[in-house]
Amino acid sequence: MASKDDKLFAEAKRRFKRCEEWEADARKRYIDDRKFANADDINGWQWDEKVRNGRMTDERPCLTINKTRQHCLQVINDARQNKPSVDVRATGGGASYKAAEVFECITRHIEYISNAQNAYDRATITQVEGGVGYWRVVTDYADNETLDQEIFIRPVKDPLAIYIDPDIREQDGSDAKFAFEYDDLSHDEFKARFPKYGDLLPRQADIGSQNDWLAKDHVRIARYWRKSTKPDKLISWVDDQGERQSMRASKLSPAIVEGLLVDPDTRSRDVANDKIECLTIVGDKIAAREEWPGNYIPIVRVIGEETVIDRKLDRKGHVRNLRDPQRQYNFWSSGAAEFVALQTKSPFIAPVRAIEGLEGYWETANIDNHSVLPYNDVADDGSEIAAPSRGAPPVMAPAFVAGMQVARQELMEVSGQYQAEMGAPSNERSGKAIQERQRQGDNATYHYIDNLAVAIRFTGKILIDLIPKIYDTPRVIRILAEDGTDMPVHVDPQAPQAYQEQTDNEGQIVARIFNPNVGRYEVQSDIGPDYGTKRQEAFNAIMQLIGESPEVMQIAGDILFKAADFPMADELAERFQRMVPAQALGGPNPEVQQLRGQIQQMQGAMQNTMEALADAKKKQNIEGYRAETDRMALGKDIDPLALIPAIREAIQQAIGQTIPAALPAIGQALQPSQGELQ
Repeated sequence: MASKDDKLFAEAKRRFKRCEEWEADARKRYIDDRKFANADDINGWQWDEKVRNGRMTDERPCLTINKTRQHCLQVINDARQNKPSVDVRATGGGASYKAAEVFECITRHIEYISNAQNAYDRATITQVEGGVGYWRVVTDYADNETLDQEIFIRPVKDPLAIYIDPDIREQDGSDAKFAFEYDDLSHDEFKARFPKYGDLLPRQADIGSQNDWLAKDHVRIARYWRKSTKPDKLISWVDDQGERQSMRASKLSPAIVEGLLVDPDTRSRDVANDKIECLTIVGDKIAAREEWPGNYIPIVRVIGEETVIDRKLDRKGHVRNLRDPQRQYNFWSSGAAEFVALQTKSPFIAPVRAIEGLEGYWETANIDNHSVLPYNDVADDGSEIAAPSRGAPPVMAPAFVAGMQVARQELMEVSGQYQAEMGAPSNERSGKAIQERQRQGDNATYHYIDNLAVAIRFTGKILIDLIPKIYDTPRVIRILAEDGTDMPVHVDPQAPQAYQEQTDNEGQIVARIFNPNVGRYEVQSDIGPDYGTKRQEAFNAIMQLIGESPEVMQIAGDILFKAADFPMADELAERFQRMVPAQALGGPNPEVQQLRGQIQQMQGAMQNTMEALADAKKKQNIEGYRAETDRMALGKDIDPLALIPAIREAIQQAIGQTIPAALPAIGQALQPSQGELQ
């Protein structure tokens, strides 16, 4: 009866055979394309081998003018300058914006300690030249002094060492159910790593069919990644606070699951748990087995162009369509060189009698720099001999020149990259016209950068999935913030919130606590220049703005140097800030400030006038009140009856009538007035 390992080995061999058959043609073309892209005059990879050997035997020019390489470097170096970056977004389940920022900082930290740019660049080169590239995500101990593990991004030197499930539907390969990767080890290294399997060296049993797994100088081992599924149930219930919670039954105890399922408010559905295993295969034996903590096979692929036509897989990069125009250019260039070389073998035309006895001069005329070339001008019979003369100078055949021009134009038309994009002068003079020409070239090759963004986005998904599982114990990690500052973060898997800050009495942050297990997050990938921090990005953006409008330096020079990372940048920022106009720093415009001053003076003058008027009126009122008071004070000592004649006279003048002298009512009417005076 076959053992479990035997069944797994048989499964691996069957699946590997499918991969080999599926990718066989694409891999041969990959090798041809990469050779063509890296051809030179030594290897001659841009020539058919029979044609090249024939021309070399006949000592005919066989030139390699590799223009394909420059067309590829335009795409590769543009991708290096505009590397996509991982952008994490909070989507729910207790996730927060600050926690998403910390996730981004941790992914940036992982890329930094992994030198991930090297992995991305290698994959981009093989993507553009051959149509496919890979990198891997691995876990390992941070160093030899700790038990904490870290996540690393590692390059794949040879994409042909990777096979992925042929049935994937997603471009990033995130739905792959299996994959293979292999390494070639020297015999000594193999014995050191797998001492129990040293007796397999003489054997050739393996999962492949090429019989190259055991060679004179190496032993090939394979890592077989396989995804298996296990049934599970997702349960959603309402907790004591009235909020709905969701969790898989496998993470709860059976008693709790049973109690939740009897609640009428509980909802559930059947789901599957993915399990990732990695088996190390040596010969026909499984030498090691480990369980991967993540939900994805950690192999990331970058595709150039991939097509399936008539059930045949084909992958290609930027080289495939440049091959014929490049061969044509090499042919016309070699033919032109050969045509001109043949013309230079007879530079002088001279009668035999003219150089008779002087052959030593003329045989070395093309070698030595003679000051005089003598010749015989008179024959023995006294007749004149014509002087030697040079033949017509070498000329390039118009057919060869036209052929090279056509080939060069076809290279540009096939690639979509014209002379302006390749750095040659063009007819465009305005900035807008130049940018439009550049944009046309970028559009022709944009799918390479877009596919790279897809791969980096998948890398972000792998990291977001792994971080809660690898950072599963309390620890303090130092990460780079967006502004480039280094800050510590306390990772606490038991913290109640995704992110929280502790402050001192003055409101300063003393601790940042992050729980990667709380919340749900999604990953996006933004394409743009590759910056270690947002501070570097700001510096580059301001520099571009100043390049287009130098006057901006007068009002933004301090901001530019605040974003710079070189020594003494802070001092420069302070000096420039003192030179910035006040209105640029938020103060008023000088003209507005002058007008405001005039208005304030007018308002002050008006205020003074109003106050003077108010004082005058107040003074007038006081004097009138004082006069009335004095008058009333004088009236205290006057007998009211003595005032009757004066009052009667005043009334008579007012009404124009005579009032009787003895009018009893007057005395009575004056009594209240007397009381008022008292």
